[in-house]
Amino acid sequence: MGVFFPYVMLEESMSLLATEKKKKSRSHQERDKALAVLNEGDRDFPVHTADQSSFSTEEFEQLLQSSIQGKEFKAGSVVKGKVIDIKEDFVIVDINYKSEGIIPKSEFRLLKDQEVEIGQEVDVYIDRIENENGAVVLSKDKADISKAWKDIMQATENNETVRGTVIAQVKGGLSVDIGVRAFLPGSQLDIRPVRNIKSFIGQTYDFKVIKVSRKRGNIVLSRRVILAKEMESLPPADEIQKGAVVKGVVKNIMDYGAFIDLGSLDGLLHVTDMSWSRLGHPSEMLSLGQEVEVKVLKFDEEKKRISLGLKQLNEQQWADQASQYSVGSIAKGKVVRLVDYGAFIQLEGGLEGLLHINEISWTKKPKKPDQVLSVGQEVKVKIIDIQKESHKLSLSIKQTEESPWKTLTEKYSVGQVLTGPVASISDFGLFVTVEEGVDGLVHVSDLSWTESMRPAEKYKPGQVVKVKVLDINPTDEKFSLGIKQLEENPWNSVEEQYPIGSRHKVKVTSVLDFGAFVQLDNDIEGLIHISELSRKRIKSPGEVVKEGDEVTAEILTIDKEAKKINLSIRLVESEEAKTEEKPEGSLNAFAKVLKSSLGKVDSQKSKKTEEKDGEDKKESDGGE
Repeated sequence: MGVFFPYVMLEESMSLLATEKKKKSRSHQERDKALAVLNEGDRDFPVHTADQSSFSTEEFEQLLQSSIQGKEFKAGSVVKGKVIDIKEDFVIVDINYKSEGIIPKSEFRLLKDQEVEIGQEVDVYIDRIENENGAVVLSKDKADISKAWKDIMQATENNETVRGTVIAQVKGGLSVDIGVRAFLPGSQLDIRPVRNIKSFIGQTYDFKVIKVSRKRGNIVLSRRVILAKEMESLPPADEIQKGAVVKGVVKNIMDYGAFIDLGSLDGLLHVTDMSWSRLGHPSEMLSLGQEVEVKVLKFDEEKKRISLGLKQLNEQQWADQASQYSVGSIAKGKVVRLVDYGAFIQLEGGLEGLLHINEISWTKKPKKPDQVLSVGQEVKVKIIDIQKESHKLSLSIKQTEESPWKTLTEKYSVGQVLTGPVASISDFGLFVTVEEGVDGLVHVSDLSWTESMRPAEKYKPGQVVKVKVLDINPTDEKFSLGIKQLEENPWNSVEEQYPIGSRHKVKVTSVLDFGAFVQLDNDIEGLIHISELSRKRIKSPGEVVKEGDEVTAEILTIDKEAKKINLSIRLVESEEAKTEEKPEGSLNAFAKVLKSSLGKVDSQKSKKTEEKDGEDKKESDGGE
């Protein structure tokens, strides 16, 4: 066996690996391994007994040509190769050429979940016979693409379909991966127009190649052609009616069910109507393009909507499973689905039953089942009804225990005062724990005689409160409690405390468009209407009062039943105005009368004086 040739090949291989990984030398183990691989390839070489120095250049070239004779090593060809080593970022492949090729590890992604292994045979594309280091340049990607094109061209010639996955929405349609990227026009997606084209992304279908150009790299697909051909064997629309058993083709699979193409119409086969046992996903039973026989459950001729069923064709299966249970028996199950009106429980054996929201607890009244249950939770239930004709199973959790309502009337009485923690809070009131498993309701209207509040503003879960028993109704399962009833109702004495016509200093608590609310003593609230806020005509209450003001108002009306008191500032102002005007007016009138009277007296007195003076003068003149 020759000596010079293997070492030359080893040096070339080492130089190539040093360039790719930028390392100065291989480890001793890599040297031994590479040498062993190269020696394995030297078995076909003729033994040369001469010394290394006796090899001429011509003899070496002849030896090299004889070793690769019969193999097509030219750029652009696809050949078989064997993986001989795997590094962190690249894979070394031997194609029985004078040097190995290095392929980036990322190009082996088409192997999907499989890991590339040493010794594995792969198809590779020869990009260049030699690079600057004398190594052959290989590509796994280009080999895969070349193979894909070969399959596509063959399928086109033989009028066959190709399988691909929709990967993205593009202008005018969808992009489909069939080994290479292909274009699916929107008009070729379905027989009927599709509203939500994005819903097809991620789905895998069979397609027909309707146009292909290897030179330009263009491939146009059609799904419509395949669907149109399948429709020929489907029933006409006039045969589709409730109860009919028809054949169809699985057109699309979603999380909630599958759409079945019935020819002229599509029908929905919901996941709950596929099997009497619970299914995790419709794909567990169906696949795209599968022909199925289904039963028409509902047919809305006006809206052209069809509900289909598959499990309804095998009613005996439900009967066999239901025969394991009887009304009144206790069973174990698991919550598989929550709805507003209850929960669906899967019993052992796969049969499902409905747990109505009213059958969850004797005392707790959740608005929605997810407040007390969760999907996957294991529960103990009682079979309370079996309807064989409609295939319905009714379950109960609360009936697995004795009703606490039977003994509540013996333990508690109306008017009794209790203490307990707040179990939960809602907009309509508080639930207070009376005893283990029994919660009573304090309605929002029973929280305070005078305050209007939201329960969460004053109370919190766990807070201990004192309550009064208002009513116990075992039939309707209601335990009514009150907090305001612990105190006397201030409205009972409101007429004595606030007589109509009496005036009081009140504080403005809020100002609205129609008037102002004021606070009286004992937390009683009254209203001063905008028309009663001032003697003057005003457009807005804010012109005369603001929140926090203290004003004097007169009681106008009292409605004890409606808990309403109306007050007036206008009457107070009017009375004050009269009081101020009365003294001044009376004084002026009196002054005028007095002045007039004094004027008349002065006039009469002056006249009498003048007459007396005249008489005196006459007497004086006569005397003279």
